[in-house]
Amino acid sequence: MKTLIHNDWQTVLAPVFAGPEYGRLHAFLKQEYQTQTIYPEMHHIFQAFEWTPFAATKVVILGQDPYHGPNQAVGASFAVSPSVPLPPSLQNIYKELQDDLGIAPVRHGYLKAWADQGVLLLNAVLTVRAGQANSHQHQGWETLTDAAIAALSDRGGVVFILWGSAAKAKAALIDRNKNRIISSVHPSPLSAYRGFFGSKPFSQTNALLEAMNEAPIDWRLPADPTV
Repeated sequence: MKTLIHNDWQTVLAPVFAGPEYGRLHAFLKQEYQTQTIYPEMHHIFQAFEWTPFAATKVVILGQDPYHGPNQAVGASFAVSPSVPLPPSLQNIYKELQDDLGIAPVRHGYLKAWADQGVLLLNAVLTVRAGQANSHQHQGWETLTDAAIAALSDRGGVVFILWGSAAKAKAALIDRNKNRIISSVHPSPLSAYRGFFGSKPFSQTNALLEAMNEAPIDWRLPADPTV
């Protein structure tokens, strides 16, 4: 089998990669990348898994699908390329981070410093057509990402951050006896004022990690990100 992820996620997800549904997804993606503008770039599809190995994952921030604007998506939920203006949802995440922990916003949206500490920045769907949100839903990605969530849940000791209805729907995959869940409305401008602001997810996450004898996340981001 071709190696798609260069760490322990490859073994965890091998049954999915070997299955017929992934075969159909692969054929679909091959056609899409040849005929459409698709984000992220093909070699960044599995970036979230590359950044945060299975054994190192202790927090999951679950998104819906990649940003669909030019040069935004980097293969990790809510993150964008360093040179791209901050999307509104990420601006709101930074506002809440400042309110929660007093951490001033940085000017970029490259969240790899979080991933390096064990924060898996996972989208439920890993690709999207340019300008068409949700355009790759129900093509097979959900089987793979659900398997990833279920594997982490079974391992245990993970804080799952579920923002918005699409993310909250994944709660059924999570064993609450082994893991912890933080959920609220989505940080998008359409909903942030209905319960995201003031939810203090970052301090909550660190308190839960410490209760599980895990090191807290340093949510500060470098002023100048290293790609």
